[in-house]
Amino acid sequence: MTESHVADPAVESAVEPASGPAAAATPATALRPHAEDAFADELAALAEADDRPRPARWRLSPWAVATYLLGGELPGGTVITPKYVGPRRIIEVAISTLATDRALLLLGVPGTAKTWVSEHLAAAVSGDSTLLVQGTAGTAEEAIRYGWNYAQLLAQGPSREALVPSPVMRAMAEGMTARVEELTRIPADVQDTLITVLSEKTLPIPELGQEVQAVSGFNLIATANDRDRGVNELSSALRRRFNTVVLPLPETAEAEVEIVARRVGQLGRSLDLPPAPEGFDEIRRVVTVFRELREGVTDDGRTKLKSPSGTLSTAEAISVVTGGLALAAHFGDGVLRAGDVAAGILGAVVRDPSSDQVVWQEYLEAVVREREGWKDFYRACREVSA
Repeated sequence: MTESHVADPAVESAVEPASGPAAAATPATALRPHAEDAFADELAALAEADDRPRPARWRLSPWAVATYLLGGELPGGTVITPKYVGPRRIIEVAISTLATDRALLLLGVPGTAKTWVSEHLAAAVSGDSTLLVQGTAGTAEEAIRYGWNYAQLLAQGPSREALVPSPVMRAMAEGMTARVEELTRIPADVQDTLITVLSEKTLPIPELGQEVQAVSGFNLIATANDRDRGVNELSSALRRRFNTVVLPLPETAEAEVEIVARRVGQLGRSLDLPPAPEGFDEIRRVVTVFRELREGVTDDGRTKLKSPSGTLSTAEAISVVTGGLALAAHFGDGVLRAGDVAAGILGAVVRDPSSDQVVWQEYLEAVVREREGWKDFYRACREVSA
């Protein structure tokens, strides 16, 4: 049987753009707009000011993608807000990887902004962050390769009309960036479906005697962590197809406070919550608690601490503060106070009641109780812990 490639009308029909999240306009009331919609003005300003070489089908040059992620000011005065606060070199390596034929694996413990960085990279490079495969224990091969419209398949047999392309297939055919979230949660045999895609840049369709060959501009970003339960190790063959970039936890407390305040501000605006700066002291206290328990030592290095079973990530700190703002807005005077974040902290720290409760109580009595200026925080935490 003669083999045909993506130029064949049969395959082009299978992967031509269809209506969906990427094609439809984002409603003004969207709770969480896609990155390319939420920051459309910044992306447009960067594209207009960007006169540097761009890889095939990239919307921006690598320099402009880095500016979009890390922030900066354009010659015309447009301010680009930072999307990632961390080492610049990490982002530069990630972007450079996408400009090659090697896929990118963002690795890190939970809460290190892997998904956030992945989304914004795809938005800046391809203008579309929605070509996404969400990895779970139930993810099947069809999610990565292709599926079938079974009504048409039964009526007509295998045909181009019955083929349902996956996000990865669409990205290959259109020269876009595909994303695979939580790669290590996908069963190992399904993970290995990506080997041919990443090594040969080809996705065979044996039922039709055809294949989709990736066009220039295609690449793939995967995220993974090896700390949570339910992780499936990557095979050595698959891991070799990726360039791995490790996203670290924020290096300093100030950096983590900045990250939390910025993201809480963004989330708060979409939820009509009070501005985060009014509760900046509480944000700093949440970050301090999380960092000390995570690292097993107080900020001054004088007291060793037991660490709870949870990760106490930056993402969890953002969640705690956002929940506190909601309490302050709807059941208080709109100002974030210790009592608004205490319950959220308890829920984040005490995941295993048999062991984490002891860790939390010891921390409250040995550290929080004795810390100057933290009496209100101590009382609020004691009240919800009772």
